[in-house]
Amino acid sequence: MESKVLRPAFDLLVKGGRVLDPAAGLDGVLDVGVRAGRIAAVDPHIPSDQGREVIDASGQLVTAGLIDLHTHCLPGLTYWGVEADAVGSRTGVTTWVDAGSASPYMLPGVRRHIVEPATVRILSFVNISTVGLVAPNFELSRLEFCDVDAVAKAASQNPDLVRGIKVRMGYPTAAEHGVEPLRRALEAGRRVGLPVMAHIAYAPPGIAEVVDLLGPGDIVTHAFTGLSMKLIDDTGAIRAEVVRARERGVLIDLGHGTGSLAFDTAEALLGAGFVPDTISTDIHQVSIVGPMFDLPTTMTKLLSLGMPLADVVTATTSAPARVLGFEHELGTLRVGAAADIALFDLIDEPHTIFDAHMQARQAQQRIRNSLTIVAGRPMEPRTLPRAAPWMQLTAAARQAEEGRHARHPGLPEVLREADDFGPPIPRELTS
Repeated sequence: MESKVLRPAFDLLVKGGRVLDPAAGLDGVLDVGVRAGRIAAVDPHIPSDQGREVIDASGQLVTAGLIDLHTHCLPGLTYWGVEADAVGSRTGVTTWVDAGSASPYMLPGVRRHIVEPATVRILSFVNISTVGLVAPNFELSRLEFCDVDAVAKAASQNPDLVRGIKVRMGYPTAAEHGVEPLRRALEAGRRVGLPVMAHIAYAPPGIAEVVDLLGPGDIVTHAFTGLSMKLIDDTGAIRAEVVRARERGVLIDLGHGTGSLAFDTAEALLGAGFVPDTISTDIHQVSIVGPMFDLPTTMTKLLSLGMPLADVVTATTSAPARVLGFEHELGTLRVGAAADIALFDLIDEPHTIFDAHMQARQAQQRIRNSLTIVAGRPMEPRTLPRAAPWMQLTAAARQAEEGRHARHPGLPEVLREADDFGPPIPRELTS
């Protein structure tokens, strides 16, 4: 009688890592089995011969693929865009939410040229402005650009891609229009049942004018900013209108970026128990060369500021998944979820970290990605593209970029001094 050859139960088996999925109540040494691009099993001891491909994750942290709620990943289409696959392959970010780069008229091209060719998942918060973020600023300079009908129609026609509306509030972007662009973004969002993400930076308008308009599920991004629309007053106390906003369900997103993480603001907010709902990067052509760099670096900063590791993981996995309406599909390792998985080394390594104003703090541990898996398939680390030709890099940053391309390492961690990053963003505008 001819004997039958037993096939492995899983296409991929990730063995022996510390699986941390707070949403599923998982924290321990477990094996993760993947079949047909889905999580098929999470158990303490799955035999190695049950996996067609086996990855030894011993000594590593295993999480759901990270979700970055605020990115700019339309390279070649806008001033800001970076390549999601290249960065994602080295950082564990498997879902990218482009926050306002695209105008409603750009969505067909974004889908064809950016979303469909990508390995990672790319979603969009479409800009209320019909010109999007093709240039560094001034997309709200004319109210005619804030076309509620066009935005609502584009969002309703692209429900798989558009998960929210984005508007940049503050000076000089909104010019003399105050909160009217925000009102229009909110109207578009309410028509199609999507949240609005409001960027804050320099007043006017004031922070109270912005947060008082936001409702449950809407998002304040750049929430730990030290600029004039910051969430704390001059004594370090949380503004009353901000407390009220959160009590009614407004969400708080980090959005590190180039100018939107101030350690003193973060310490005041965290010290009062005001923890961000989501941790995002605002990664773009400027912030990727430091001191933000990437999402694991940003997570390292929040860890060093006192957020527990489980909370940091929640804020980069299941919490943004809920914002997107994909809490059963993404941001978790529950059986049946998409097999987006990230592996990290937690390295005990004292090092200096910087905020947007070049305030320095000492971190004792570093979170570094070792493998990114999308839909059950490991990504090969890809070489990061060079900075856009309009970028003015410091000599140290340019040297780091050259070394990166020669040796193909990760993001440039050789930038260690404040002067390596160029002048810090000012706290106040003088003109």
